[in-house]
Amino acid sequence: MTGPHHTPRVSEREARQVAEAARQQDWHKPSFAKELFLGRFRLDLIHPHPLPPAEDVQRGEEFLAKLRDFCETKIDGALIEREARIPDAVIDGLKELGALGMKIDTRYGGLGLTQVYYNKALALVGSVSPAVGALLSAHQSIGVPQPLKLFGTPEQKEAFLPRLARTDISAFLLTEPDVGSDPARLATTAVPDGDEYVLDGVKLWTTNGVVADLLVVMARVPKSEGHPGGITAFVVEAASEGVTVENRNAFMGLRGLENGVTRFHRVRVPATHRIGPEGAGLKIALTTLNTGRLSLPAMCAGAGKWCLRIAREWSAVREQWGRPVARHEAVGTKISFIAATAFALEAILDLSSQLADEDRNDIRIEAALAKLYGSEMAWLMADELVQIRGGRGYETADSLAARGERAVPAEQLLRDLRINRIFEGSTEIMHLLIAREAVDAHLAVAGDLIDPDKTLGDKAKAGAQATAFYARWLPRLVAGRGQLPTAYADFHPKGHPDLAQHLRYVERTSRRLARSTFYAMSRWQGRMETKQAFLGRIVDIGAELFAMSASCVRAELLRTNGDHGRAAYELADTFCRQSRLRVEELFGRLWDNTDDLDRKVVDNVLAGRYTWLEEGIIDPSGDGPWIADATPGPSTRENVHRPIR
Repeated sequence: MTGPHHTPRVSEREARQVAEAARQQDWHKPSFAKELFLGRFRLDLIHPHPLPPAEDVQRGEEFLAKLRDFCETKIDGALIEREARIPDAVIDGLKELGALGMKIDTRYGGLGLTQVYYNKALALVGSVSPAVGALLSAHQSIGVPQPLKLFGTPEQKEAFLPRLARTDISAFLLTEPDVGSDPARLATTAVPDGDEYVLDGVKLWTTNGVVADLLVVMARVPKSEGHPGGITAFVVEAASEGVTVENRNAFMGLRGLENGVTRFHRVRVPATHRIGPEGAGLKIALTTLNTGRLSLPAMCAGAGKWCLRIAREWSAVREQWGRPVARHEAVGTKISFIAATAFALEAILDLSSQLADEDRNDIRIEAALAKLYGSEMAWLMADELVQIRGGRGYETADSLAARGERAVPAEQLLRDLRINRIFEGSTEIMHLLIAREAVDAHLAVAGDLIDPDKTLGDKAKAGAQATAFYARWLPRLVAGRGQLPTAYADFHPKGHPDLAQHLRYVERTSRRLARSTFYAMSRWQGRMETKQAFLGRIVDIGAELFAMSASCVRAELLRTNGDHGRAAYELADTFCRQSRLRVEELFGRLWDNTDDLDRKVVDNVLAGRYTWLEEGIIDPSGDGPWIADATPGPSTRENVHRPIR
């Protein structure tokens, strides 16, 4: 049965089952963040801070130097903002530079950069034009290269990666007009026909889709004889007959983003272009995002650095009441927040990226936390920068320049950063995704106890397993190194702020967090998954603890390398003190909140009880349905696809 947009109707339980089946179920490698949520502070997994090999550093720095020159001389961010388009010459220049192949192995013509240097490159490009950064990121982090690297056949890699490294732009197509973060309702189909599949459907918000040459498309294969079916990933030539880019979307920010609506009508795709087996599409997408998500916090970290620079320069020259505004405490606290948080975001990014390069640890939670924390904190930093700049922060760069002042695009940054809290998993979805991984150990031993479909025998077996697990686990949450005054003493070198105290706090708080999670599971059991506000706070606490840990480890790395060590310790100390205040507030809100009352208000809002409150205004919205019709069929729109050749 389908809805008005031919979207499959599925129950809440069916949707959860699809999402659960796509999860990477096993943990074959250690994870610092997973252990953190379980009350085990495994500092040994991240300290000493891992470092890249010298040859990777040399190759990365050489490319960054070329990229910096290109950004300074060839990319006009203000022009891209005004014209809402990246000039073809800029994209051609990036191709010649090899920027399309930063993460592609050298054997296929790519640069073979590490995740660390790929992220540094994105931060650099994103600082001059977030739209260009988004183009490069969507191409390599979630577009065709990454899933092929992880799941492609040798033949697919040979056929596509050389093109993607130098000439062809790629895009990732999952979202549909009526399908966002609930892939169980995916409506695009891929029907087997001999040695081919026939694709039909509509994809929305296809970043790079307007200019792409190659697409990764997620489509549902019907189950039939010889075909297990399920959501499946395909590489599709964008120039194929039946592929139409029906609209180039425009947004609040990222005005140069080549994002569109793409329709597939009887598009024939060779079976050899299928990535992985049928039914593996969502697992491929999620696995791709494990490291792909690090590109977004890379640009957030770059934005934080720019916020700090502008705040420093402006606040030193702008005077009010006889002194620079930076000397007024109300502004100074904002500058301190920006400086400390910029340090923390880079610490999280570099640590997570280096862990990804080494491949010693499972970083699926670390990458998700980096995305969540980076997008939220970068937005706050940009908002504070606008406030520090006052009316000039709200004024456009072009307007500032027109009246003779420095063209500082603070308001543009705020608009550009806003999407990061939605892109590649909204904050709300990231909370749920991370929370699911955080409670995985509990569900592994006690999940059958709260599953209504399990038999009494299954529940009895699960009860025995849970009893044995918690008998070992719970006593370990009572005491730990965080209670020893001398623990982590190497993080308190002479003449430096005391970071050891913060690591002791992280250790103690990690155990407290695990106890809170256990109490919640004991209290709500099967209803735990409905307590999304509670789970969001649990995840936010874990994110702060991860950020504190990364900041301390980075400060110690810089100290031992003789690279701004004392200053790094100062920033890490300030960040940890600010973070601890946020953590304590979050703990207070775990049990003292308005969640139950909020649910009642929501019920009343949806029932129309408060419509009287909406009186006295005029709705400026235009006509049209809330969700566009996505009925399969031939396109009736002009094809606005414009590949860059």
